Amino acid sequence: MTLSLRQLFIAFIATSSLLLSGCGPDDQSDGQKPSAPAADSSWPRTIDSVKGKFTLEKPPQRIVSTSVTITGTLLAIDAPVVASAATSPNPLVADKQGFFTQWSEVAKQRHVERLYQVEPNAEAVAAAAPDLIVVAATGGDSALKLYDQLSAIAPTLVLDYGDKSWQQLASELGEITGHEAGAKQAEDRFEQRVEQVKQAIALPPQPTTPLVYADNGREAMLWTPGSAQGKLLTQLGFQLATPPESAKGNTSMGKRHDIIQISGEKMAEGLNGKTLILCATNERKVQEVLSNPFLKHLEPVEQRHVYAVGNDTFRLDYYSATNMLNQIERLFKKP
Repeated sequence: MTLSLRQLFIAFIATSSLLLSGCGPDDQSDGQKPSAPAADSSWPRTIDSVKGKFTLEKPPQRIVSTSVTITGTLLAIDAPVVASAATSPNPLVADKQGFFTQWSEVAKQRHVERLYQVEPNAEAVAAAAPDLIVVAATGGDSALKLYDQLSAIAPTLVLDYGDKSWQQLASELGEITGHEAGAKQAEDRFEQRVEQVKQAIALPPQPTTPLVYADNGREAMLWTPGSAQGKLLTQLGFQLATPPESAKGNTSMGKRHDIIQISGEKMAEGLNGKTLILCATNERKVQEVLSNPFLKHLEPVEQRHVYAVGNDTFRLDYYSATNMLNQIERLFKKP
């Protein structure tokens, strides 16, 4: 079966065989019910959202996430998530409920219910009796088209995860939910791990092009410096290649700042880094890139500087970003 980039983007499909087996965060998987912040003089709280100023009068006790991507960050900061949207069941990236494998066990332990799979459903959201609904502004898991219906159910916060790292997203979510401490703890643990990996690796030839490579071998999505993937690589010392304007495609996946689409004859032109980092896949896709006759003249293909960082790296949250760090350490560990 040939998957287009659009199918990858909407269905969160990765096309490799096994998820990363590296160690992940173990202090977020105790199954304990998240602690609720006490209402005090710091409430009500207001933050900037895609829809303007957003205010909560008191600490939320029942958060519903309509974004399977944002759910991972909510879980990481110990927020009281009671239900979440899901993607399609897929043994490569999601469990049988459609929850991403990097945090599905945490969700199970915390008794997070599934709202729906892929297609947003306002009735399912209402049935969960939320006191806060979180919506992604862009991406295949966005329920923005139901904003009016959702905002009639409960306060509805619209955030864009496409233009920020998961840490920035965690800070915003921590601020508005009263879980700043949980956000800071998750960020501190992760930053310590970033520094460990940075010291432990030897960088491959630079600059680097991070991308998602489609099954048909004729399309790709490049992660920009503004993407979560690009920011993490930059933190580790990687330099991101800048594709020429002539290689950039359309914006059929929505107004996003974290990706650049390339396809057809422009694809090889856009892959102008000396190293290629493949996201949302593993070693099998590396071999496909190396054997692609239209890419064989590229320096990273000739020199075999093509690497995969895991099936769960299409959407980065605390859990999948930690897995990505572990894989980078394995790939580039100093001798």
